[in-house]
Amino acid sequence: MDGSALSNSATREKLIVGIDLPSVAEAENLVETLGDSVSFYKIGHQLAFVGGLELARDLKAQGKQVFLDMKLLDIDNTVAKGVENIAKLGVDMLTIHAYPKAMAAAVEAAKGSPLCLLGVTVLTSMDKDDLVEAGYHDDPGTLVLKRAAQARDAGMGGIVASAHEASAIREIVGLDMAIVTPGIRPKGAEVGDQKRVMTPGDALLAGASHLVVARPIVAADDPLAAAKAILSEMKNQRRN
Repeated sequence: MDGSALSNSATREKLIVGIDLPSVAEAENLVETLGDSVSFYKIGHQLAFVGGLELARDLKAQGKQVFLDMKLLDIDNTVAKGVENIAKLGVDMLTIHAYPKAMAAAVEAAKGSPLCLLGVTVLTSMDKDDLVEAGYHDDPGTLVLKRAAQARDAGMGGIVASAHEASAIREIVGLDMAIVTPGIRPKGAEVGDQKRVMTPGDALLAGASHLVVARPIVAADDPLAAAKAILSEMKNQRRN
């Protein structure tokens, strides 16, 4: 395999397409449309409850990687039992809200499996005012870094956070943990309900290991062209 093919593969594995669609049939059509250009998919709440877990098994059987974005948070035993069963699905990534006790329970439950547990720090749809309204005293940046350190100490595999905090998080968690960044928008794309967004190239430059992109691809008139454009921007950044 030549260097170009290696670069293409490495770039493709960093792009996670969020298949936030109302039905499995629509998700399957999107996966077929994107073909070999995309190898990693995120399944969240919208799809999970209409057959998304079965789709996760199907995607794994096709050789795809799957990020199950369930943002688990409950008492320790419930989190642990959930993680144990999710690990049996064979998915690659799973989100846990970055509360120390929940993360500790999840890490213990996932031992022996290749499942990468991701701590959700602060949702990218939330800003300082939102946190104040929810009863938090920290601003988003401060709370993200606090939770990143707690995730590192708990033995989590990575962090979910805005790319705006990726550089500072990388200083805390080191090079081995994943930093998965939603809120990625290509230049000129609509922001939607996201408040802390960044372009694909800038996110990689900031230290993100994986980029989650949903609407700019899923809602595009030509999803394949949109995905390829994002991959091209990512690849160009990796060359710089």
